[in-house]
This record gives sequence, C-alpha cells and structure tokens, in this order.
Amino acid sequence: MIPYIRGKKVLFITTKNLDYIRNTQERVLLEEQALSFDVIGSRHKSYFFRLLCVYGRLAATRMSFYDTVFIGFAPQLVLPFWGWKFRKMDVVIDFFISLYDTLCCDRKAVGEKSFLGRILHKIDEVTLRQAKVVICDTKAHGCFFSEEFRVEQDKLHTVYLQADKAIYYPRPVDRPDDLKDKFMVLYFGSVLPLQGVDVVLKAMNILKREKDIHCVFIGPIADSEWKKLVLEAGNIEYIEWLPQEKLAEYIAMSDLCLAGHFCNDIQKAKRTIPGKAYIYQAMGKPMILGDNMANRELFMEDDKTYFVEMGNVRALVDVILKCSKNKGE
Repeated sequence: MIPYIRGKKVLFITTKNLDYIRNTQERVLLEEQALSFDVIGSRHKSYFFRLLCVYGRLAATRMSFYDTVFIGFAPQLVLPFWGWKFRKMDVVIDFFISLYDTLCCDRKAVGEKSFLGRILHKIDEVTLRQAKVVICDTKAHGCFFSEEFRVEQDKLHTVYLQADKAIYYPRPVDRPDDLKDKFMVLYFGSVLPLQGVDVVLKAMNILKREKDIHCVFIGPIADSEWKKLVLEAGNIEYIEWLPQEKLAEYIAMSDLCLAGHFCNDIQKAKRTIPGKAYIYQAMGKPMILGDNMANRELFMEDDKTYFVEMGNVRALVDVILKCSKNKGE
C-alpha cells in the first residue's frame, strides 16, 4: 500500500513511453488504490519530444483538482523544474533510476568527483528531498539511496518489477529438428556493463566443447572480438534483436535461462534484480541468478532457481553442466 494514493485524486506523470512495463504496472496500482487518476505522458518515439509534450501539458494543467502527483520514470526531469507547481500536493516518485548511480558508478560515463558528477548527485538529492514517498525496485536499492542521498527510511517503499504476463507466460513451443535433443541455454539482454555479459560469453565459449549443449545469445554485441567469438562457436546461436513475442517463444524453447546480474565490479549489479528474472519466473523457466542481496529478497534456491558467485565464469559453467546432466538422467 503506497501512502498518499489510496482514495486520492492522482495525477500520474511519466516521460517514458506509456507502454513501458513499469508505467503499466503503476497504472494498475493506481486503478486499484486511487479514487481517480489522470495521466500526463506521450507516445512519441523520441524521448526529447516526449519530454517537451509532458512539459507542455504540465504548463496547461490546473493542479487544484488533484491531491497527489505521482511521477513515474525519471522524476529528476520533472520535479526539480516543476516542484513549485506541486507545492500544495503530496508528491510520490518512482526512483527507478538514479542519474548519478547510472552514469557515474555503473556506466562510468561521468567521473564521480567531476563537476558533472556532482551536479548529477545534487539533482538526485534534490529530487528525493522534495518527495514524500520514494518507490524503489528493491530493498537493497532503497538502502543505497538512504545512505548515499540521506533519504529518510520511512519515505522508502519497495515495489518489485513485474513481467508483462500478456506476453510472457508458460507455453509449449516446438523446436527445430536439429535442436530437439539438445540442452538449450538462453541469455538475452541490452548488453549493459552491470549485466556481466563478458562472464556469459566466456562461459558459452567454454561450453562450445559440449556437443549436447546449444547456447542462444540475444543482444547487440558491439565488441567485434566478442562477436567473432560467438559467430565462430558452432553451438552458439547469435541473434542481435527480437520483438518481445518472438523472444518469448525462444525462452519457452529453452531448458535453462541465464538471468544474472553476473558483473562483480559494479555495485548496482548487486542492488538490483534483472528484469529478465521476472520474465523467466512468469514463464516457469529454470534460471541462474547472480548471488546478491537483491536477488535473494525475492528468490530462493530450488529446482528451478540457481545462484552463482558473481563474476565467476567457472561457477556459471559448472551449474549449466550440472543442469544439463540432471536433464539427461
């Protein structure tokens, strides 16, 4: 139950595309808890034009009708600039992404102590300070925000991500004839550093010696050396991108799915649950998770869920081989 939403008239604002899964999830939450709600967002493909559209509608919207403003994706792009307009309202934000943590600590695009890094830190801090309620995707993430940005613990509420069950659900899918007797291992991702894609690809490279294992890697590999390795390995099928419906079919065909995160060098990887884990769970697929505090908030080790030490290629290979052997027995 999110404070300041139940029985309230809510204005929901997002700068992300309206069909983004987190937006869909939060709109369902508002349908269940709010007295009524309106949405300010945009379906424009360009983020820049979506932002302009949101700003334009905010300028034209009278706030006196609403009790609460709920800012979804990227409240840092709304609250510091429009907070004056919400001064008589209760403010709830989904702090799904920290600009400072993402750009400075995760992607290393900006130095943590640089001028721009300090600006990003300040924007996050100001955004969090102006909100009465801060929604986080994991408890571990909330603890980080509390310590790094001096957020009061009683402001923090965890709402875990969910898979789109209209797309991702258990189903039988026929495999091609040449894969019917193979143990199929799948990984998909956007190839961000915290995902530990290097660990996945090194493990798949070792597994190319296993004739009964077929690996599927779905994601844009920019590094030509990695792409060369994948393309030369006979048992690794490489696909750069798939629409969600086709991706769901590949997941359904798989015997084991790699969730992660597997990077051991980026702290954010230990504080977040990979979105693909929710998808694999919704489809009832066995999966391998990185052993971290965020994943263990929701998942327990059992016959469909395996944990491996993050950054440990050999440990990942061993679990895959164990699962392959267990299926063959």
